[in-house]
Amino acid sequence: MWFKNLSVFRLTEAFTLTPEELEKKLDPLSFRPCGLHEESTFGWAFPLGKAGQQLVHNANGFIMLCGKKEERVLPAAVLNEMVQEKIFEKEEQQARKLSKKERTEIKDEVIFDLLPKAFTFSRKIYAYIDTKGGWLLVDAASAKNAEDLLSLLRKSLGSLPAVPLNTIEKPTSIMTQWLLNDKTPDDITVEDECELRSPEELGGIIRCKRHDLALPEIKNHLNTGKEVIKLAVSWADRISFIIDENLVIKRLRFLDLIQDQVTDIETNDDATQFDVDFSIMSAELANFLPRLLELFGGENKA
Repeated sequence: MWFKNLSVFRLTEAFTLTPEELEKKLDPLSFRPCGLHEESTFGWAFPLGKAGQQLVHNANGFIMLCGKKEERVLPAAVLNEMVQEKIFEKEEQQARKLSKKERTEIKDEVIFDLLPKAFTFSRKIYAYIDTKGGWLLVDAASAKNAEDLLSLLRKSLGSLPAVPLNTIEKPTSIMTQWLLNDKTPDDITVEDECELRSPEELGGIIRCKRHDLALPEIKNHLNTGKEVIKLAVSWADRISFIIDENLVIKRLRFLDLIQDQVTDIETNDDATQFDVDFSIMSAELANFLPRLLELFGGENKA
């Protein structure tokens, strides 16, 4: 089970619950499918999927969780057409324009009637707690998805002292200097993708893909004041990723040095393979996160 994105949160207090204690706290909010008139549900699912029987998967002090969300799909075009038809009919009958409140009530009635007939789709959000390092890592590229999972966890636990990753130096400043000076730390390699933005409000944005970022045209943009807000890099030939101005990591890939460790271990079933993947991935990220902080001046604990 390999994460493709990382939204990283610092636990400001030690996480002391055992996996068994955590399981009991998650159980009341276990996932259930949408009811006939529910637009969505969100709850805890088995990280191991159909092969699992527990809401918590523990490996060497790393605790994997999985939130599952199911939503009913109401195409906007269909909904709007039916609402407009209902409004038109009522206005014709009453020979007057309906108020905003009446229009809203009609829309609510249409949604209520359509929901039981709507298709559903589901998605999972994985996360794990590093109890030794004091991290919560969510496999989510968007802030909303990460916050959805944190909200569910806080609801289960009552509270969760966790804050987004914060560094002393601004990531935009450090990444801009890397490109401007053609110089990076020895274990960081700049790849072929970046995003530049002018610092003023509503400033212009330039996106470069499959591009040599050492070319003069990139420096010209930087010399006019643009800043790097996204940058594709690799670390120590072990992982590659895109990092943004908020230290969110996207398109995370574990390179051959890591994948070779996986292939060296023989497994007989999906559950064992999941455990191997999770153990190797979590150990690798536990080594990487302190280095990530160092790259941007250390952790800002203020």
